[in-house]
Amino acid sequence: MVAITASMVAELRAKTDAPMMECKKALTEASGDFEKAEEILRVKLGSKASKAASRVTAEGIVSIHIEGTTGALIELNCETDFVGKNDDFLGFGKTLAELVAKQNPVDVTALSAMDLNGVTVEATRAALIGKIGENITIRRFKRFSGASKLASYLHGTRIGVVVEYTGDEVAAKDVAMHIAAMKPVSLQASDVPADLIEKERSVATAKAAESGKPADIAAKMIEGSVQKFLKEVSLLNQTFVKNDKQTVEQYLKSVNTSAQGFTMYTVGEGIEKKQEDFAAEVAATLAAAKG
Repeated sequence: MVAITASMVAELRAKTDAPMMECKKALTEASGDFEKAEEILRVKLGSKASKAASRVTAEGIVSIHIEGTTGALIELNCETDFVGKNDDFLGFGKTLAELVAKQNPVDVTALSAMDLNGVTVEATRAALIGKIGENITIRRFKRFSGASKLASYLHGTRIGVVVEYTGDEVAAKDVAMHIAAMKPVSLQASDVPADLIEKERSVATAKAAESGKPADIAAKMIEGSVQKFLKEVSLLNQTFVKNDKQTVEQYLKSVNTSAQGFTMYTVGEGIEKKQEDFAAEVAATLAAAKG
């Protein structure tokens, strides 16, 4: 039997970037044959990716890439916030954002099939899963291209905003930061989704009914609540975070700047996270050991 040395393991790791123990196991199985060991690793890493595919990815990062009036905003997910800080994971997110901006894929499937350093994005993703040991998913992206300038703001790596604008860059960046803080749902009141308005109207109607006010007064209360809601969730009507004496619209006008639209991604938004009961898990493990 061939002795597997530390230098052999280190050499295979340098070539494949696979975990040390996986390299040692592959070399042992291949009786020291490097080519065979590499093949074994490719199979095993692919297997790891398949096993990980069912696990929820509610953590991760938002990455942004902008060149002139072309840019991209992308959300890349993983299972834990620890992996969300991994350099390889962060690098993959930045690379994907640049690829979207430059190559303009129509959707995640098209992006996954694109070439990345001689292999597909999907193959790169699968290899990264094998290396890191967590499921990784490309959740969504948006590409920007047109006459409008682009300003962006990243709050750490978990909230990303891109603003399409004309005018002053500093003002646009300030508004991008405002969006990350105040989380408007639309640019202006007329763009607020109808389902959100109806939900707010329903709540206001219930409150008006509880008040016992006459019907005409109750109707005014309902409409007032809805109008207040629309101002609170539409960007241009919100009070600007850097000056509570102005709305965002008033601030932009004061610096001859106009916002045409914005997009905000928040990591894990809308994804149901698995709730872990560690006490129950430990108890179950101890019970199984005793049994």
